[in-house]
Amino acid sequence: MALLKIYHYPEQVLLEKALPVETIDETIIKLVNDMGETMFDAPGVGLAAPQVGESKRIIVYNPSPGASEDDEDTPQEFKALINPEIIASSGSITSEDEACLSVPDYSSDVKRFETVTVRGLNLEGKKLEFDAQGILAVIMQHEIDHLDGVLYIDRISALKRKMYKKKLKKRLENN
Repeated sequence: MALLKIYHYPEQVLLEKALPVETIDETIIKLVNDMGETMFDAPGVGLAAPQVGESKRIIVYNPSPGASEDDEDTPQEFKALINPEIIASSGSITSEDEACLSVPDYSSDVKRFETVTVRGLNLEGKKLEFDAQGILAVIMQHEIDHLDGVLYIDRISALKRKMYKKKLKKRLENN
């Protein structure tokens, strides 16, 4: 396994709709494993293929975010979804201080659905469908947004987004 480069806003790959995966082969399996390692190293609770420069509809995520993160004896396990989509949603919550590995040094409250029904494939190509609630629902929405070229900063107020872009521009000018 290898650590992958995480792309940052405004990289073009983050702003485009990712392409569906047609065949789950060794290349896809290697990408998924590398994404899982990269996610935990970052550290994060989810990662979409566009964030590592791959325009593919793949996400990896920690199925139990927050559980035993400080316990080094607990193995870090992740799940992968190929061509995931949200097919139903309900309720409303505010994801407090939502952040993103591709939008460094910034977090904001984001309105999200409380429950989502997700459909996709696992690495064996088996169809999956499940309901996600709370933090897992937020992770699903956040990562699937990445596959559609949407960042969480696209879901905050225009004023907050403008403030972030101004901060980013200043940081880029100083580098």
